[in-house]
Amino acid sequence: VRVEVVRVELVRERSVSYAGRTIRSPRDAVRMVRPLIERSDRERFVALYLSTRRTVHAIHEVGVGDIDSAPAHPREVFTAALLANAAAVIVAHNHPSGDPEPSPDDVAVTKRLVEAGRLLGVELLDHLVIGDRAYVSLRERGLV
Repeated sequence: VRVEVVRVELVRERSVSYAGRTIRSPRDAVRMVRPLIERSDRERFVALYLSTRRTVHAIHEVGVGDIDSAPAHPREVFTAALLANAAAVIVAHNHPSGDPEPSPDDVAVTKRLVEAGRLLGVELLDHLVIGDRAYVSLRERGLV
């Protein structure tokens, strides 16, 4: 019987330029992710992976969904976080409707991510829901 020996690695797909890589507020994170997801006709769920100094080391598109949901399983969010040696994570997704009000599912996913991050030692700093001209920070709402 043969058993495969495997290697897991983080693969760099491309890079993007930003004026600043340090996240000091939800607005900083929104500025970074909005160009990646704002004009999509379906929900896109992304994660920012940060150092202990809140510098972004990587951005990962966790999932692309349909017009009213996007996959955001803790396994996908935190596998890449661990590979990137992230100390913290900020997740964000868009609402193609333009209304950034979090759904009950958004709140439930956030709670699952907080718990998973706690177990793994990678803090979930925020979950941002991005609409047309506004966003909602679930941390600012007391849900993180």
